[in-house]
Amino acid sequence: MTSTENRPWRGVLVATALPLNEDLSVDYDRYAQHCAWLVENGCDGVVPNGSLGEYQVLTPEERAKVVETAVSAIGGSRVMPGVAAYGSAEARRWAEQARDAGCRSVMLLPPNAYRADERSVLAHYEAVAEAGVPVIAYNNPIDTKVDLVPELLAKLHAEGYIHGVKEFSGDVRRAYRIAELAPELDLLIGADDVLLELAVAGAKGWVAGYPNALPAASVELYHAAVEGDLDTARLLYRQLHPLLRWDSQVEFVQAIKLSMDIVGRHGGRVRPPRVPLLPEQEATVRAATEKALAAGLA
Repeated sequence: MTSTENRPWRGVLVATALPLNEDLSVDYDRYAQHCAWLVENGCDGVVPNGSLGEYQVLTPEERAKVVETAVSAIGGSRVMPGVAAYGSAEARRWAEQARDAGCRSVMLLPPNAYRADERSVLAHYEAVAEAGVPVIAYNNPIDTKVDLVPELLAKLHAEGYIHGVKEFSGDVRRAYRIAELAPELDLLIGADDVLLELAVAGAKGWVAGYPNALPAASVELYHAAVEGDLDTARLLYRQLHPLLRWDSQVEFVQAIKLSMDIVGRHGGRVRPPRVPLLPEQEATVRAATEKALAAGLA
């Protein structure tokens, strides 16, 4: 059994953008095609119902069907749904739904309806872990205001509540502290624009945004970085970084969907309260995407 089969959250898992119709309903057929296309282009799996998938503005029925659509398209072992919710009971129900759909792992934010303390975080992950599917923590203190610092991650791992962490803090120094405190906890790259730094630091996977538009070049970059081919990795990183840095911007969903449109995929619209990019933002994304195309990175 390979490490990816044993730990299906390893490798390049794409936080999938969700295609919408003109009336803003979900285009499930196009979503299934997108999941299959990503795997055909070298990605190891997908993460539906993350922020890039606009899960916060989906109905419960839509959210469940998105998971089922991804599983039908590429198989449950390749699908790690986001199960974030304000309440622990609801997050556990989403973990159970993912488990019952055939998924072998889920991704979970800490409580974020308020600035949770350590006891609340531990209780939250304990409750969701009881669903019986491996949990990958998602540390995004920028948006949630709850920081899963290395010491807290080590406690969560020691209790058996989590198996890995998607690290989005941007502080690459944490990779080394996590490895010291919890060497068996898998570090996953959580922000596209620190990919090289975290790969060099020992990351085991990448929960990725921009492969939605440029999967082949992104996968090549990831493998070059983790395998130590730094000449290849540095070149690709410089070429892609003007796009990768959008993954850490407020408008990351709109930017990635625009790049998808430009390369000939369907990115399309976003649901409110998100609004379209400003003209100058659109011009910046368009120029960077077209430059990547000209460089043969599509």
